[in-house]
Amino acid sequence: MTKCWFDCKTVIVTGASSGIGRLLSEKLIKDHGCNVIGIARTESKLAALKEELGRYSHKFCYYAFDVSDKNKWAELADTFEKENRQIDILINNAGILPKFDRFENYSLEEIDSAMEINFFSSVYSMKALMPNVLKSESAAIINVASSAALCSLAGTSVYSASKAALKSFTDAVREETRGRCYIGLICPGFTKTDIFRSQKKSSSKAQKAMDMVSTSCDRMVRLIINSMWKKKKDSVFGIDAHLMDTGCRLIGPYCSGISSKVMKISGLEIFRDIFAE
Repeated sequence: MTKCWFDCKTVIVTGASSGIGRLLSEKLIKDHGCNVIGIARTESKLAALKEELGRYSHKFCYYAFDVSDKNKWAELADTFEKENRQIDILINNAGILPKFDRFENYSLEEIDSAMEINFFSSVYSMKALMPNVLKSESAAIINVASSAALCSLAGTSVYSASKAALKSFTDAVREETRGRCYIGLICPGFTKTDIFRSQKKSSSKAQKAMDMVSTSCDRMVRLIINSMWKKKKDSVFGIDAHLMDTGCRLIGPYCSGISSKVMKISGLEIFRDIFAE
């Protein structure tokens, strides 16, 4: 395999216990010889990943904590400083997708949680770890946002806001660190992971429709790694994501309205509460 700039680097991956984060950690370790530090809330899942890595397990260590806890990030930064440990790459992947619903139906706790995990966790991690990362000759930060950052959909008001905030934040910091750090933004569309666990159970018809527009987790991770390899600034992945991105570029705010009509006409349970009379 052709040598890649992030081969054998030390990488932090948030949301490493499942979905994109888990598979991304595996591929960085097995295909690129990286030392991965996984961050997630559930220690049992992180421990299971380490065990499943088998002969590669020595290349994976983890810290179990809530990524929205800024004090934990400060403590982690102190730990790395005391250990004189260099971090080369930070990948902020952790995120949650609140149930599709009208904004008026969200509780303040649900709103706070989405903003904390989807946006502020990246702010906290970067604030704490950037002094360390910027010392690396291969300094890089990759933030995983969403196609919702490009085009808001009805029923995703809080999620879209949190991901749009992450996009704007990433764009600004990229300019501030130009020449010192590669900063990439990934905007995936629907991906076949457990991020939909908060949604109501769908019928076979709804599941089939979602599968048609969703990208497999394995393919999404391969696309993300390829984007990192080429040091792309902004990457949009998935059929649905490209449609949303192109629609917003061509017809601006009308894209959200057209998307709403399609969602309503579909009659799928996952969208029903949004358009209930």
